Amino acid sequence: MTVLEDPVRRSAGLTRVEAAQRLARDGRNELPPPKRTPLVLQFLRELGHFFALMLWVASVLAWVADLPQLAIAIAAVVLVNATFAFVQERRSDRAAQRLRALLPRRVIVQRDGEPCEIDAAEIVVGDLMLLSSGDRVCADGDVVVNRGLRVDASMLTGESESVGAEVHGRVSAGTFVVDGEADVEVVATGRATRLAQISTLTNETHRPRRPLTTELDRVVRTISIIAVGVGLTFMVVSMLLGTDHSDAIVFAIGVTVALVPEGLLPTVTLSLAIGAQRMAKQQALVRHLDAVETLGSTTFICTDKTGTLTENRMTATQLWTPSASATIDGLGYVSTATITCDSDDRTALVELARAAARCGTGRAIERDGDWVSLGDPMEAALDACARRLGLDLDADRRARPEVARFPFDSGRKRMSTVVGGSSLVVVAKGAVEGVLALCADDDASTACRRRASELTDAGLRVIAVAARRVPEGVPAPASAADAERELELLGLVGLLDPPRVDAGEALDRCRGAGIKVAMITGDHPQTALAIA
Repeated sequence: MTVLEDPVRRSAGLTRVEAAQRLARDGRNELPPPKRTPLVLQFLRELGHFFALMLWVASVLAWVADLPQLAIAIAAVVLVNATFAFVQERRSDRAAQRLRALLPRRVIVQRDGEPCEIDAAEIVVGDLMLLSSGDRVCADGDVVVNRGLRVDASMLTGESESVGAEVHGRVSAGTFVVDGEADVEVVATGRATRLAQISTLTNETHRPRRPLTTELDRVVRTISIIAVGVGLTFMVVSMLLGTDHSDAIVFAIGVTVALVPEGLLPTVTLSLAIGAQRMAKQQALVRHLDAVETLGSTTFICTDKTGTLTENRMTATQLWTPSASATIDGLGYVSTATITCDSDDRTALVELARAAARCGTGRAIERDGDWVSLGDPMEAALDACARRLGLDLDADRRARPEVARFPFDSGRKRMSTVVGGSSLVVVAKGAVEGVLALCADDDASTACRRRASELTDAGLRVIAVAARRVPEGVPAPASAADAERELELLGLVGLLDPPRVDAGEALDRCRGAGIKVAMITGDHPQTALAIA
């Protein structure tokens, strides 16, 4: 159980003054930049790969054979090609650096006694991170309060199975919260994190050889052997026919140089550069030209749904209770919208929206004139839905504070909170079947399942909400099992994350190119099918 009056949970954290002092002392929470190869060495690398070396040898042989124009032309091909590839990769590197500077990374911390959202680069040692399901851990820390926290540490360990965290246990930067919540005291940031140490090691490794590079090297070796073999054959035959030895050698050199495909290198480079430029126009940055060829070898794509095929703008658009239903027009988290109800009595709908919003931690807030999510986007959508129905959630939270919270668990497929006030109320929300299993009204459950099926067929993510009043004098439930029983169904909320306008065209082009695409999502199969 999470008792929200827990003194650690109510810790004020650092003050803003203390945080600013520590930020100035320790620096920003950023990974050390990768080692950069000097520009001269980068350019020499373009001049020194196997194909370029073969052309250099051909240029020298042409010069020895008294073919200065050909020698200069071959050398110019190598220089121009190296310059072109060098400039292209430098341009991509600079663009990547600008993109890294613009990437928004936020984290919620406790400062001056209040939760606030800050730039992850500004978190400091001693800060209290407030983590919940879906958050990326941005600094190393010790778990102070644990509410069923499970993290995916595969980025660090390679193990795909999520692991639990104990109180006073350590969580590392780069891990991902898959279940539960926790308050974590930061103990290391930036270069001192475990992730930074791993990053330093990976920067010392070499990039694997690309398929195109391997194939070109094989072709070049084959051509070199053939060219030298043919040249030697012509030299021997010329000498046997009585040609002067010096003339025979010059003739053999000319034949060897003639067999070298001087145009292959710039042709390959130009083709890859054109591909990189086309991808850049589609907002895809290619840092290394040979990556274009690797991408061109793709035959199967596994894609996420949220934010990739959809706009990642979760909005509650449908409300259903056993006595009424409503449709809400508009997208995003704005607090106003057009609501169409099939009943003049909105009481049940308002109670459904209130319960759904109170059973969670995410909120919709106004920032710089725009409404954005603070925390989980789905919970922010529920918060916005309640405000659209005229509820003052801030006042409601003051009048009816949370007493305990039982975070979402993938086994239960639901979460619940205990709300105080004049009497204790348990509110649970989650997957339809997971909530209905706790409700006793079979008639309402049957109608609920039917309506849930209709909403999922329409491509909506559907959650069920239920509640019960704790008898007076009975203490707050001490466990999820104690809280989540004998509930009364309040209704369903249908949430829409609209498909991206260009997703269909992109998928059609993939299929036209012979690429198979699979969507991987944790949503209900009918919702996934509707999106697909």
